[in-house]
Amino acid sequence: MFQNPDDAILKEILSNSRRIAVVGLSNKPERDSYRVAHYMKERGYEIIPVNPMIHEALGERAYPELRAIPHPVDVVNVFRRAEEVPEIIEAVLQLNFQPVIWLQLGVVHQEAAEKARVRGLTVVMDRCLMVEHQRLLGDSC
Repeated sequence: MFQNPDDAILKEILSNSRRIAVVGLSNKPERDSYRVAHYMKERGYEIIPVNPMIHEALGERAYPELRAIPHPVDVVNVFRRAEEVPEIIEAVLQLNFQPVIWLQLGVVHQEAAEKARVRGLTVVMDRCLMVEHQRLLGDSC
């Protein structure tokens, strides 16, 4: 059964990560993906939108897919339906770097998460990046 990393590891991820690719980031302020990414950007994280349907979000250029991003990222934050997670995990596994995979609250895919973990990736599942940041780091960063 899948287990998320403990609080010490989550705090380390949040403290040491600077660049977050947000898969499924919307450019609509009322959407959860926008609110979470906006919160993280306000706290000094570089946000990289990944969404083939938009050109920019939060003043940042959007990329159509993960492999189009021209530099490594620390975290891949996923705001997509659970059935899309295996394809996203496959895309992450093909990158030349190993980011943390963070599946947002409500995004659960046990098999894909385990596949990523077996390949050496850290996976956080069914947790909100913003909520965990608030809980573990407060408004610092």
